[in-house]
Amino acid sequence: MRVAMYYSNSDLRLEEMPRPSVGTGELLVRIDASGICGSDVMEWYRRDRVPLVLGHEIAGEVVEVGEGVERFRLDQRVVAAHHVPCNTCHYCLRGRHTVCETLRRTNFFPGGFAEYIRLPAINVDRGTFIIPDGVSMEEASFAEPLACVLRGQRIAGVQPADCVLVLGSGAAGLLHVALAVAQGAGRVIATDVSPFRLQMARSFGAEVAWHAGEDVPAMLRELNDGRLADVVVLCTGAPAAVEQAFRSVERGGTVLVFAPAEPGATIPVPINDLFFRNDITVTTTYAGSPADHVQALELIRSRRVRVREMITHRVSLAEIGRGFELVARAQDSMKVIVEPQR
Repeated sequence: MRVAMYYSNSDLRLEEMPRPSVGTGELLVRIDASGICGSDVMEWYRRDRVPLVLGHEIAGEVVEVGEGVERFRLDQRVVAAHHVPCNTCHYCLRGRHTVCETLRRTNFFPGGFAEYIRLPAINVDRGTFIIPDGVSMEEASFAEPLACVLRGQRIAGVQPADCVLVLGSGAAGLLHVALAVAQGAGRVIATDVSPFRLQMARSFGAEVAWHAGEDVPAMLRELNDGRLADVVVLCTGAPAAVEQAFRSVERGGTVLVFAPAEPGATIPVPINDLFFRNDITVTTTYAGSPADHVQALELIRSRRVRVREMITHRVSLAEIGRGFELVARAQDSMKVIVEPQR
């Protein structure tokens, strides 16, 4: 089968490898749609493990069923979580599934930028979900990133009528905008440096979308009856954005750090102003639980979160280098979908 082997953001090679065989409890899935995630283009995160096949936002069709699998059959359309929890450890029992050691070790093989993937038994058992009728493969491939966003907003405690500020309007930021609107946030505001992405944020429900270089805290106070944002979602790891987030959050509010920064990045934290005087919560999020995937699929099925309109480019495996360039440049693209069967 064909795979897109990753060596660097500028070096992805179309290569051949044997089609995986399945064992007891496993599934073989033909990949029809696989989204390029912002994390896929973080070279510092990948360079010690190359070459490898990336891609974890997948949707496809079951083409082989391993012995003992009863919940799935041939020709079913499915999505799968690449990381799944054990559900029995200290962290899982506290509802913190995404810091489970099992979740950090699990993955499917070889990766979503391939014609076929093998789902291990543990992923089949607790991380594979049937795509609802009426949801296309490319729409279903948003289940994983939307699950991550769902978990993030739940941890941040987004409430109806909150003022939510999303810093960074890439694909993750746009999902945060769309979800906050769908869940009844009173005011949703987005920022970015790209005019194209600012317009996309407006089209998905942001009341206003400002250039990130403007005086965002001052503009917030002017728009929001003198108050800052109740929840600030950081969808960029730029140190300037982190500092801006701290200046843009209202007393008693929350800053959700959704995107990682470059290795070694630090920023001074005004401890008294943020914590002692203003009772600010700073929290983080990583991945999504199986329950988040189920809820994400329902939001996509019901069109409460529109995802098809986020897709700006579709590429084949042979064209994936162009897709990575578009995502890394982060200017005139939003979601890039890889179609391995083309």
